[in-house]
Order: sequence, then C-alpha cells, then structure tokens
Amino acid sequence: MTSSTSPRGMAGAAVAMAGVGSLTAVSAVLADYPVFGGQAVRYTVAAAILFLVARFVGPRRRVRPTARDWLLLTALAATGLAAFNVFIVAATADTSPATIGTVIATVPVALALVGPLLERRRPAPRVVAAALVVTAGAALANGLGGGTLRGLLLALGALAGEVCFSLLAVPLLPRLGPVRVSAYSAALAVPMLLAVGLVVDGRGLLRAPTGAEFAALFYLSVIITVGAFLLWYDALGRLGADRAGLFAGLIPVSAVATTVVLGLASPTPADLAGAALVAAGVVVGVRPPKRRTRRPAPSHGPATRQGRGTPLPAAHASASGG
Repeated sequence: MTSSTSPRGMAGAAVAMAGVGSLTAVSAVLADYPVFGGQAVRYTVAAAILFLVARFVGPRRRVRPTARDWLLLTALAATGLAAFNVFIVAATADTSPATIGTVIATVPVALALVGPLLERRRPAPRVVAAALVVTAGAALANGLGGGTLRGLLLALGALAGEVCFSLLAVPLLPRLGPVRVSAYSAALAVPMLLAVGLVVDGRGLLRAPTGAEFAALFYLSVIITVGAFLLWYDALGRLGADRAGLFAGLIPVSAVATTVVLGLASPTPADLAGAALVAAGVVVGVRPPKRRTRRPAPSHGPATRQGRGTPLPAAHASASGG
C-alpha cells in the first residue's frame, strides 16, 4: 500500500536519485572504457550481489516469477536498463549532455501523469503541478543545451527508458519485492548489452580496467545498481510512481553538487535557483492533501425526543452503525 507521507520512502527516493546524479562525475573516469562492455560488467556484478542478498532478505518461501513476471522483467531490462544506456550513448554524439539531462528531467511529469492512469486513478493536480515545478528547476540547474533533431529524439528514447524503469516495476514489486526485481532485471540486461557491444565494439568489448576505472565500475555496480536500485524500488512501493517520481528532479542537482565536491566546478546562480525550485516542488508534491472535516449531523427522531444520554432503541442503533 502506497503512502505519500512515508518517511522511509521519501528518504530512499532522495538518496537513490542523488546517487544517480553522481554518475556524471563518475562516468568521466570511464570515458575511454568500452561503454557497453562496462555496463555489462556493472550489471553482472550487481546481479550476483543482489541474488546473494535475496537468499537472506525477504520472505523465506522462494518466490518464482510467473510467465507474466518474466515478460515484464524482460521488458524492464530491455527498456529501463539496456535501451536507456544505448540511447544515452548514441545521443551524446548528436547533442549536448545538457540537452539530454533536460529531456530526462521531465521524468517527474511523465510519472505524475502516467503512473496514476496505470493504477486506474486520476492524476492528482497538485502532484502534476509540483512535477512541473521540479522539472523546471532541474532544467534550470542542468541548462537547456543544444543539438540536432536526431539527438533530441535519442534523448526522448532515453526518457522513455527511464520512465519504463519505474512503471514496469510497479506491478512486480508486491510479489517479488525490490531485491528480486533488481536482481532479475540486472541479470537479464547483461546479454542484451553484450549483444549490442559486440556489434559496436567487436573484440574491443572488454578489457582489463585501470585502477581508476576499476573503482568507477565498483561504484556503479555496488553503490548505484545495488544500493540505488533497492532504495528506488522500495520507495516506489511506499510512495507510488507519481510522488516518487518527483525525486528524479534531484538528479541534475546532485550532478552539480558532485562536481562542486570534487572541485571540478563552482555552482552558478542558475544551479542554486534550480535546486531551490526542485526542493519546493518535492515538498509541495509529497505533502498529504488536507482532509475536509465533516460537521456532525444534527440528531433527529427518537434521539432528539429522548434527550442527551438516553440510549437509542436497538433498531435505530443498528441502523446508525452502533
């Protein structure tokens, strides 16, 4: 059952998206490493850790995915993991990282609109408005950038993959749980990435990493794929896709913060203004709606005639829920 006020869900979503935002600086270390081979290594290590965790965490009874589960898991791995990485890599050749980041920053709006519809409920106007504020703040912090039409379309493909990463997991989480959904999707993404890597890089698909590259791959595998995946999927189950999606606006804000911490750049006024907008949107979006208090209806009939404190007849009491 989702709850818009789950402190654990909100903390998990914030930490997960902040971790994803740190990928900007970490990815720079892997600039010369084969992209698809590196992603395949990342998901292989993460899947092994996650399956080990699944043996000790969660229900003791082993839960086997159904045919429908396998279909959703395969679609999740193909879109939210493998295709997302393919689109990101291809887009960088035709457009700027700022444009890609700005397009992906619209994830909160997409989840605020599509998430409730998949759950057969209307999107909450307040959450949609908050998502628009978060997206504006993320775009401001990230910069609008520029590029070609092809690059923009590829960035939109990455956006679709990011949305699928959350929405396809929602029906899987109640039965399989965050650990198994993360483990199965990571494992299924490995052969997909290897296949693309063989086409793109051929024999140069894999090579021994340098010390810095090894540290970056370790960070991607353990901190991001294991840690952030688990936190994000746990938050989805607690907050719902629409409210959890608001925290995706933290990705570009975290990217800016990471570069500042590492001494690679200094924050600009636009960065600070964007961060403030993201924070405001998240606060508004996750705040529970005000409940209307109903005034007690005036007593009529036998209860009024008998006066206060006199018991109601049995038939009247049962009709009023007593």
